[in-house]
Amino acid sequence: TREENPYLWNIVENLTITSGLPMPRLYIVDDPAPNAFATGTSPQKASVAFTSGLIEMLENEELEGVAAHELSHVKNFDSRYLLLVATMVGTLTLMGDLVFRFGLGRGRSKDSHPAILIIGLVFLILSPIIGELIKLAVSRSREYLADASGSLLTRYPEGLASALEKISTSGQKMRTASTATAHLWIASPFGPKQKFAGLFATHPPVEERVKRLRDMANAR
Repeated sequence: TREENPYLWNIVENLTITSGLPMPRLYIVDDPAPNAFATGTSPQKASVAFTSGLIEMLENEELEGVAAHELSHVKNFDSRYLLLVATMVGTLTLMGDLVFRFGLGRGRSKDSHPAILIIGLVFLILSPIIGELIKLAVSRSREYLADASGSLLTRYPEGLASALEKISTSGQKMRTASTATAHLWIASPFGPKQKFAGLFATHPPVEERVKRLRDMANAR
């Protein structure tokens, strides 16, 4: 509530007024690792969370940049978008299972279809991998979009750029890091050294994000 943390409340409230968004539910996660996330299928049902470590580490303009980034996820309906992508990925896997079952026939060897069985088996093996790559690629693209949208909201890209640099160099891993929710956070909850790199990364490289933000600042 405003009474519990007027500093954070006022930053988020000012941004919601500027963006025309309703005030989201605010949460503070008791964790020294600097991070933040937003969730909710619509602006009216949105929640935004900041770790205690993030609030302590960042200056006012930097925290405002992170808050604007998270509110941009809300305004861009990213949670709903990623839910749709996850549903499509699940459908892809289900299709592979159906093709495989069709290839097996009705359990009798004379009803089986060897060619379809092989195709179904390949599809069954590859579809989860392909689906996960698609989901991660979409997640990375939405991070870039939220960076740009948030910077337009604050009109100060350097605030978010500086915040991302501090977060990435803190070297801290979140206490409850999980691969299931890693894509929600503004930075990888596993710290600077991610478990997977490249195509399997949940976030774009911080260096590239900072470069794009500073290019925006220089273009003004």
